[in-house]
Amino acid sequence: MIARRRFMKSFALALAGSMLASVASAASPPRPRTTAESPPNIVMILVDDMGFSDLGSYGGEIPTPNIDALAKTGLRFTQFYNNARCSPTRAALLTGLNPHQAGMGYLSGKIEPQSRGTFGRLHERSVTIAQLLRRSGYMTAMTGKWHLGNRPGTTPATRGFDRSLSAVAGGIYFSDQTFGRRRARRHLLRDGKRIGLNDPSLGDDWYGTDLWTDWGMRYIDEAREKKKPFFLYLAHTAPHFPLMAPQPDIERFTGKYRAGWAELRKERFERQQQMGLIGPNTGLGKVSEAADDWDSLSEEEKERFDRIMAVYAATISRIDRSVGRLTAHLKGTGQFDNTLILFLSDNGGNAESGPQGRTGAEPWGGPNSNVWAGMNWAVLQNTPFHSFKHFTHEGGIATPLIAHWPAGIAADLQGRLERTPAHVIDIMPTLLDLTDTPYPENFGRSAILPLEGMSLAPLLRGRTALRDKPLFWAHEGNRAVRDGRWKAVKRLGYPWQLFDMDTDRTERTDLARAHPSRLRAMAAAWDQWAERTYVDEWTDDVRRADWGAPMTTSSRSASGVREH
Repeated sequence: MIARRRFMKSFALALAGSMLASVASAASPPRPRTTAESPPNIVMILVDDMGFSDLGSYGGEIPTPNIDALAKTGLRFTQFYNNARCSPTRAALLTGLNPHQAGMGYLSGKIEPQSRGTFGRLHERSVTIAQLLRRSGYMTAMTGKWHLGNRPGTTPATRGFDRSLSAVAGGIYFSDQTFGRRRARRHLLRDGKRIGLNDPSLGDDWYGTDLWTDWGMRYIDEAREKKKPFFLYLAHTAPHFPLMAPQPDIERFTGKYRAGWAELRKERFERQQQMGLIGPNTGLGKVSEAADDWDSLSEEEKERFDRIMAVYAATISRIDRSVGRLTAHLKGTGQFDNTLILFLSDNGGNAESGPQGRTGAEPWGGPNSNVWAGMNWAVLQNTPFHSFKHFTHEGGIATPLIAHWPAGIAADLQGRLERTPAHVIDIMPTLLDLTDTPYPENFGRSAILPLEGMSLAPLLRGRTALRDKPLFWAHEGNRAVRDGRWKAVKRLGYPWQLFDMDTDRTERTDLARAHPSRLRAMAAAWDQWAERTYVDEWTDDVRRADWGAPMTTSSRSASGVREH
């Protein structure tokens, strides 16, 4: 599917790249000093497949009071980006490199022998946040979904985490959960060693969101006993399919989605406008022509869809409760004020399984079910954007980011909407900056690639963070470039488009014909970036449906969009 890219470097390409208008450059502002008396503790919470607008603080109707409390007294980023898919985002988040540079050009386990960037694991030319913070005296811990390779040498235990309880991949919710038609068993890794889901050390009848949080708090206590600052990477498997939650939680939301995705989307958008979250734009993003009209559904169909979304909402609500327990624990142990908490998602809302979604065995949301929310509800989850996970339009790559740190974020900034465009590659340099941790040229026996991101630490003090180069994306043949106010985006099988993010964040008005020279320069810059960062040529030219599946005869009509 993927073959090694071989570009011919030419003067014309270099000239085009030089035409690219970057964000205004200037000398970097001084390193911000925190009011903390000691290095900050760090908790990085990553959720899986959550849409841009699911949190109350981003316009959603799902009650998330604990996460919203962090937003109210922290920074809420409005233009923060992921890499459109699980493994590529996690690799960039932990290394500060672009996915192919880190070895994760695709999902974990996907290995291309002739590849420069698709190794199915983190490559030795990268180093993780955990490996470097451990050098600085931190206790490092990880709980939840890893998905960055699980062969020897690629587990959390071998990439810098002192303690870990990790899932090989995602979708693990219950100790008695069944997987697929064969009812295959899965396992966890505790400090790199395999244990079963029913291992006595985990307790009985656990729920995954609670399990990851409980063990995370256990590791925090270990660090406290050792009198060390801690770095906890808490990677939830929720709300990735198969969606599962305790039945009482699901019942709380059953019946609350009978208004349908279109009406609820309008309500979310109104709340976002009232918050000033998106800024000036030309309206809601367009909706796939394959999406269903709620009013045309039968009562039985509406009841089914309502129940599906109730399961999804229950998973988000349970995440919020876990955040509440975690913050209460930090407060109870006197560590809350000097703990930097970051909360984000690994990609945009997930439309996989198409408009209808899936359900499986009853009770839906139980350990034997197979609930996927599907594209109709993903339209709501990604309000106000269009497109989804897999793709590089805003619906696929925009994520909430909340940063909370009472001792480090200036009091007059708390509750602020931070509009600076930023990316998961920026997290590594930010944390190294805040902890005065040097970034090496070599680690062990390997030469390490230079960081790709920039530090966001100045933003915590109300200063400007200036990027000296554009942001780029590449996934499954989908491409994008964000350079200041301009974004060029290309879906596999379609021409490049150009959007002005200052006035059209929802990507409704394509300006490609109005600014052809700008678009050519941005596309050429993408080619240069792809060559430099080991992006493999995507040779599977089969177009994909709006929910990410390869197009078939029956789904080829599902590639268009309509206003909704």
